[in-house]
Amino acid sequence: MKIPLVVVLMCVLAVPSGAATPDIYRKHLTHPTEIQGYPCAKDYAWFFSDGHLNRCFLSRDTDIGKAHIPRGSIVELVQDGGLSYVMLNHDTVIGSVRCSGGGLLGPAEGAMTALYPSGQVRSCFLPADAAVQGVPCARATFWTAIMGHDEAVEFYEDGRLRSCGLAEDFGGQKKNMVWKSAAK
Repeated sequence: MKIPLVVVLMCVLAVPSGAATPDIYRKHLTHPTEIQGYPCAKDYAWFFSDGHLNRCFLSRDTDIGKAHIPRGSIVELVQDGGLSYVMLNHDTVIGSVRCSGGGLLGPAEGAMTALYPSGQVRSCFLPADAAVQGVPCARATFWTAIMGHDEAVEFYEDGRLRSCGLAEDFGGQKKNMVWKSAAK
C-alpha cells in the first residue's frame, strides 16, 4: 500500500496530544536475553509500560514461522505480543522473494518487512527490480521513498503476489504504475 509522506505527516500532526498511545521505555540489556521467545541482543531493548517487549535487535539468526531472520535485525511487536514488522540487517530471501534490508546506519535505516504469523511475507521492499511470480516488480530506493513513489511488494497469506509497483510495462499497464492481482 502506497501512502505519500505528506499524508503520513498530516495524520501524525492531526493526532490530539491527549490521544491514547502506549508508553514505551528503553532498558539496557547487559547480556543477550530471550524475551517472549525472541533472542534480544545485548544493548537496548524497548518495552511497553506493562513490561511486554516492544522492540529489540536479534542476538542470533531466528526463525519466525517459515522466515529465517538474520542476526542484528530488529523485531517490532504490537502490545499484545504479535509481530508488527522486522527491519532486516541485510537483504534476505524470505520464501521466494529477496527483501531489502540494512542501510547506511544499519537495519534501523532500512525498509520494513511485514510477515504473517506463519512467517510468510506480507509485504517487503525489493533491493533490485525482479520478476515476482512472472510480474516485473520495481525495487524501492531512497529517492523513490522521498518522492512518495515507493511501492512495497505485497502478498496474500498463501504466498500469491497481491500487488507491486511495475519495473516495466506489463499486462497493459505502464511502468511505475501499481499492478494488483485480480484474485482475492
